[in-house]
Amino acid sequence: MTKNKVLLVTGGAGFIGANFVLYWMQNNPNDKVVVLDALTYAGNLANLASVEANEFFEFVKGDICDTSLVESLLQEHQIDTIVHFAAESHVDRSITGPDAFIETNIIGTYSLLKAAKKVWIDLPKAEGQEPLLHRFHHVSTDEVYGTLEPNDPAFTEDTPYAPNSPYSASKAASDHLVRAYHHTYGLEVTTSNCSNNYGPYHFPEKLIPLIITNILNDKPLPVYGDGQQIRDWLYVEDHARGIELVLKKGRIGENYNIGGHNEWANIDIVKLVCDKMNQAFANNPDLTVKYPMATRAVEGKAEALVTYVTDRAGHDRRYAIDATKTNNELKYEPVESFASGIAKTIKWYLENEKWWKPLLSDISKV
Repeated sequence: MTKNKVLLVTGGAGFIGANFVLYWMQNNPNDKVVVLDALTYAGNLANLASVEANEFFEFVKGDICDTSLVESLLQEHQIDTIVHFAAESHVDRSITGPDAFIETNIIGTYSLLKAAKKVWIDLPKAEGQEPLLHRFHHVSTDEVYGTLEPNDPAFTEDTPYAPNSPYSASKAASDHLVRAYHHTYGLEVTTSNCSNNYGPYHFPEKLIPLIITNILNDKPLPVYGDGQQIRDWLYVEDHARGIELVLKKGRIGENYNIGGHNEWANIDIVKLVCDKMNQAFANNPDLTVKYPMATRAVEGKAEALVTYVTDRAGHDRRYAIDATKTNNELKYEPVESFASGIAKTIKWYLENEKWWKPLLSDISKV
């Protein structure tokens, strides 16, 4: 009989982390999940409201840089699996304020690794016992690989790292620390590098929720440069599904790319969301009452809000994930098509104004 897992999910009140927690608890209902989150601007307890009363769920407000706190959680709850999402992730913020990215993404990951090594390896060895069964799963990004030209092959797990922003550089450093703790100390680790996520609970400073909420408030839709930057888009629940497969079937010490096989230029994403929002208002007159400021969408002209702005510094031109290894070894394939995923996402934001509206004021701080 398989022993039930006890997971520590760092950053579990953020966008991807919360979606992972909800997915895991639905599909692994007898496992215990402890969320550790500092509740910075992008962390939101409302993301976890549907599981907060579950007897197998516990939330702890705290900083991953607090190594002693992490050690105590690992011991108190007999945690055997860490799923590490906690990170500063917005590239624009990393350009204007890189310090937080160095602190959280590098020092924070180092803190977790130290705690995991001590509790899972060092303390048992000091008592003459074998290391505890464990897994440290590190969630990274495709941005560590740098940028691609239009005809370049997609990133594989063997693509050399070439980060171009403080954000991606900090994530690359954390990836290297995780690898080092496996090869030097024997910590049982896996790492996944994902493409751009989208879906429910996405903080509305990121492209897709920003476009949706700006349309609803009749605000300009900012597009960097010529808008031809290409990204591979992955529905967030498909990302959670991929991580589950890595945890259950992945080989220790390996990296796995998780992508959506779904490359889009930013301007085409913006135009698609505009078109879908126009259709939503045309098909549902109640939206006009609910969102009286969305005058362009009511007119079927949301695209008129598109505004080209100066490109950001060091803006990578193209990302693309080759997930062949993950597909072949773990039998991973995204369940959502982009058509179904974007429809679910827009529907969620239209129905959850109470969630995103209070968050809009923070975007002006970027």
